[in-house]
Amino acid sequence: MDGMIAVHPLAIGVIANPSSGRDLRRLFSWGSTSSMAEKINAMLRLLTSAGALGITEAWLMPDSSGLAREVQSRARQARLRQASMPEIRLLDMLPSNSARDSTNAAALMAGIGVRAIAVLGGDGTHRAVARGCGEVPLVTLSTGTNNAFPERFDATLTGMAAALVATGRAGDDVGVRRNKRLMVRGRGLEDMALVDIAVSRQDATGAGAVDCAQDLQELFVSFCEPGVIGLASVAALLEPTGRDCAHGLHLRMVAGAPCSVQAPLMPGMLAEVGVGSLARLQPGVPVAISATRGTLALDGERSIEIAAHAPLTVTLDGLGPRSIMVEAVLRQAAVANRLKLG
Repeated sequence: MDGMIAVHPLAIGVIANPSSGRDLRRLFSWGSTSSMAEKINAMLRLLTSAGALGITEAWLMPDSSGLAREVQSRARQARLRQASMPEIRLLDMLPSNSARDSTNAAALMAGIGVRAIAVLGGDGTHRAVARGCGEVPLVTLSTGTNNAFPERFDATLTGMAAALVATGRAGDDVGVRRNKRLMVRGRGLEDMALVDIAVSRQDATGAGAVDCAQDLQELFVSFCEPGVIGLASVAALLEPTGRDCAHGLHLRMVAGAPCSVQAPLMPGMLAEVGVGSLARLQPGVPVAISATRGTLALDGERSIEIAAHAPLTVTLDGLGPRSIMVEAVLRQAAVANRLKLG
């Protein structure tokens, strides 16, 4: 890895999905795009603020688009005039242009010993990173389409929070949350979602997106907060459930049901969704999926064909990834005068 130089104790990782915010959903909704230039600038802002607070090294996931290489090049130029910019190193891995890259990069970073991993992407990218990060806390940046899991802060503040946690200046586990997750299990299958699992009538995974409300049969959510866009918004409009609540929700959809909501399933797209029943999903209690055909969408992406793995169950637990709560960390730093000079 870049000469196999040993990692510095004060190092973070950065995983940026070069494809986030650029998927096919922009063809039939008015979702904003996240350009390469915007991602590069966000990463440099994050690295600059993290370096100013003591981070000396950052490991980036390489990608075939050249995003990480460009950040590394610009950071080296910045170091000539700004000594606090961390040294940027690229992981020794061959990109496959799939979600496996994020999972593998997170596992490599955890093995190296980074103190935190910054993630730029949507719910699907964060789910992929969560598969490999182990106990390393994530600091999240929203650059995808449906973004319930990542927080919405400028990268400057995200870098500050990551550095405060990574250097120990935030205090033991201050502002670090253990997240819930949804585990789906079936014949030859065990997978996870951070936010939601939807049961769709569509038989093939296709482009992945759930773009038709009438195809929804069931929805499982680990949390659903007002103000999000995506499938979890259906549950959030009926019973908002926070990340710190022990339970989740299980909804069954019925066309023409007396109870329906106008939910923002995508940016610029409201859809009427009829809900036949809503129940609380209790931790550790498996719930059977009634469908034997169709597909499952994990965190908004249809990726599992039900017939190949039925019967299936979904179980909520509290064993998801750890994540850094930016505002809580910065608030604690202010109260404890950890950013005060002189």
